[in-house]
Amino acid sequence: MKEQIINKASELFLNLGFKSVTMDDIANEIGMSKKTIYVHFANKTKLVEAVAFHLFDVICNGIDGICDASPNPIEELYEIKMYVMHHLKNEKTSPQFQLKKYYPEIHEILKFKQFEKMHDSVHESLAKGVETGVFRHNIDIDFISRMYFTGMTGIKDSMFFPPETYTMDYLMESYLEYHLRAIVTEKGFNILNNFITKTHQ
Repeated sequence: MKEQIINKASELFLNLGFKSVTMDDIANEIGMSKKTIYVHFANKTKLVEAVAFHLFDVICNGIDGICDASPNPIEELYEIKMYVMHHLKNEKTSPQFQLKKYYPEIHEILKFKQFEKMHDSVHESLAKGVETGVFRHNIDIDFISRMYFTGMTGIKDSMFFPPETYTMDYLMESYLEYHLRAIVTEKGFNILNNFITKTHQ
């Protein structure tokens, strides 16, 4: 029952936003009384927190699977981008922004968890890229993994990148290419170029 509530709430929050979806909306969508939801979640904030961390865990597990199966660190980053975009429904209602505005404490905890996960994942990916000769051997892995997180977080700021001008897909695609071009070797550049050409055909 608890899982059912979290799954339906996740879908509604991602499509309509954390602010606009009420407990009544969730109850109606599932076909249960609001009282039943309150048995599992004391209030809407507790439900928002459960949904945010549930989505985080689902995405982390998916990213781990991609990292294990990907042929090289360049394609790995693009596959992760596609996976995250799919799970966040292209962020139609900018859930990150709404979380920050209406649930700042949850947003801060989640941001730190995201940083830890992405820092570890990108750190490992960069090291693998250096080892296999697709990234330059003299890059500062720790610095670049932190810069990558800062950039990926920064492109979600609607003040700098208004959604009416830039889609999230365009921003992530452009930032990925910008990031990779700065660190690839000639071997890595050829892989990147071939991959971009192939995916844009």
